[in-house]
Amino acid sequence: MAGNNSAEIRVAGTGKLFVATTGTAVPNFGADPAADWTGWTNLGFTTGDGVTFSKKDKLEPIDTWQSVSPVHFIYSSRDLSLKFSMLQFNEDTLPFFMGGGKVEAEPAASTDTYKYEIAERPYADVRALGLEFTDVKAGGTTAVTYRFIIPRGQVTASDDIKLARKAASTLGITFTAMSNGDGKPLATFLMKDNQYGTAQA
Repeated sequence: MAGNNSAEIRVAGTGKLFVATTGTAVPNFGADPAADWTGWTNLGFTTGDGVTFSKKDKLEPIDTWQSVSPVHFIYSSRDLSLKFSMLQFNEDTLPFFMGGGKVEAEPAASTDTYKYEIAERPYADVRALGLEFTDVKAGGTTAVTYRFIIPRGQVTASDDIKLARKAASTLGITFTAMSNGDGKPLATFLMKDNQYGTAQA
């Protein structure tokens, strides 16, 4: 609803990120939130910076002889991406960051030895990505939860991994949405938030 309404301000107090194979069911809100993400892998801890959501539309102007200003714009591309940094190193996060492949047990005399081989050239590693964040209001009595699902996309940029004594190493990535077929959404917001219902009343 238009106008000043502090109840509609959102702070992403806590959040989670999930990854899955393309085609995995979108997690609608059920009676048991823990069961909603069945089939999805929780990527674990991320840095306190959270997630940066980016939507950029590229428009091409149509100029005319009769006007110094464009008379029309044509949409030429849409870039929708999420940027975040994972803190955990494991068999799920490392291949996701590196662009596919898998961690395997290394046959060796010592136990708990594993290897991950970086491919000679990059391959497409298409996945589904899910984001969930909760905003708990004062007193902890009211909470709203948002979910953002990209059904098809891949890692398009990876940050440098810094190995240092005074800071945790991170796996920073940019995940970009890809077309999921003609007429299908590029991504979906799901909101458990009664403020949207006030406009419908």
